[in-house]
Amino acid sequence: MHVLTINSGSSSIKFGLYEVEESEARILTGSLERIGLRAGIFRIAKANDTHLVDEHLQLRDHKDALGTLFAWLEENEPENVLDAVGHRVVHGGPSYARPHLVTPTLVDNLRNLTHLAPNHLPHEIKAIQATSSTYPDLPQVACFDTAFHRSMPILAQIYGLPRHYQHEDIMRYGFHGLSYEYILQELRKEAGQDAAEGRVVIAHLGNGASMAAVSGGRSVDTTMGLTPAGGLVMSTRSGDLDPGVPIYLLEEKGLEPSGLNELVNRQAGLLGVSGTTSDMKDLLAQEDQDPHARQAVDLFCYQAKKSLGALVAVLGGLDTLIFTGGIGENAPEVRQRICHGLSYMGIQLDTQANKKNAPLVSQQNSPVPVRVMKTDEDLMIARHTYDQINQGGQKDQS
Repeated sequence: MHVLTINSGSSSIKFGLYEVEESEARILTGSLERIGLRAGIFRIAKANDTHLVDEHLQLRDHKDALGTLFAWLEENEPENVLDAVGHRVVHGGPSYARPHLVTPTLVDNLRNLTHLAPNHLPHEIKAIQATSSTYPDLPQVACFDTAFHRSMPILAQIYGLPRHYQHEDIMRYGFHGLSYEYILQELRKEAGQDAAEGRVVIAHLGNGASMAAVSGGRSVDTTMGLTPAGGLVMSTRSGDLDPGVPIYLLEEKGLEPSGLNELVNRQAGLLGVSGTTSDMKDLLAQEDQDPHARQAVDLFCYQAKKSLGALVAVLGGLDTLIFTGGIGENAPEVRQRICHGLSYMGIQLDTQANKKNAPLVSQQNSPVPVRVMKTDEDLMIARHTYDQINQGGQKDQS
């Protein structure tokens, strides 16, 4: 089965083409960037990173961008006829706890959820509709980034607000679920069933950053909440704030809601604290000369350490700690700072293994294995899509 995975943003689409049967193979990967802006970019590379396309062209909207991709695939990959398309859908609300086949009812339900993810869902709906327009009979599967966390206990989901807000879907949903699912499946392969079913904390640290507590293979708590802006300090997102902060900014500083949204999602985090960049690699290189860069890195690590302690408390102990995501996989100094002083939890890093980004960065006799694992959300989408098509698919929930 040939599966195309689509990850839609406001002005970009990332995609991958997979062959999924008993074995799994990535055939192509690429992106469509600057959609709706001047001088769009269309890039495709083979699995071995050989570049096939690197073009500048006008991409008027998501339909136009995907039309460009589909036309290229039909002309250049005729032997890899698409069997299905899998979409990353950031928010599934309270009802969607697993991937689902795309139907008109599901699309209508997603429209009713756009207030929960106004920066994401409208563009994901556009991608689904653009695919349907070109291939009306091609099965599509929606893979929800919130679905993994629907197993959380109710106390991990609700806020201390009047009860009627729960009935208006104001609750903690969590995100990065596709990444967490993939990591657990790979942990089962690498370390066995017992490890995957144990008490695990996964730190997905990248431009967006979150952590999850997993027990018995199920999410029991996570750092993000109603939106992906909650939890840890991130590249440009603030993370958790005292509710009084946005009230103050709205009432005393005259911010409009749109300005507040821009502030907490695109101007805060590492960028806001450092005043220079949101890139962790650059901040680490600058921190000896720039105290603001160092403070940004220290704040990121401090909050991650604090959240790690809270999640271990929820689990009642820790059997495995896993770092993933762009920062989690590639920043030894960040892992070292987060884990420093946590030997009382059984966390003991091996300095040399950590510097090498080794698969296992804990000391040989450390009570808690600390792993570095590469995540692959696109492959997880391809797996879900394959399973849904082969199993007849889940019908939409209203």
